[in-house]
Amino acid sequence: MKIKLDENIPCRLADSLSGLGHDIDTVQTEGLTGRDDNTIWHRVCEEARFFITQDLDFSDIRQYGPGTHPGLMLVRLHEPGREAMLARIVDVFRNEPVKTWDRCFVVVTDLKIRIYRP
Repeated sequence: MKIKLDENIPCRLADSLSGLGHDIDTVQTEGLTGRDDNTIWHRVCEEARFFITQDLDFSDIRQYGPGTHPGLMLVRLHEPGREAMLARIVDVFRNEPVKTWDRCFVVVTDLKIRIYRP
């Protein structure tokens, strides 16, 4: 799976997901840190990458509707520390059928995963 990590996701996640066989790119490595959401989103779509973020600006399912993009995961943890976030996302990618989430809008919380399909 081709994935782009937003700047608010721990960089160490790139190594963990690469180790699981995914093609990872990050906002930081592309020099997009601090850029506006539209610029980042345009790059995500241009590269056809599944985007992982915790930025609430991407939470509007009407704007980022399933089927209108390569895929979006919004991570919403009660205690969003780096270690908790890293552990939760790695757990999701190890134990869930993430390769079936193409073009989906996915919300990951501490206990649930909601998948909105096209």
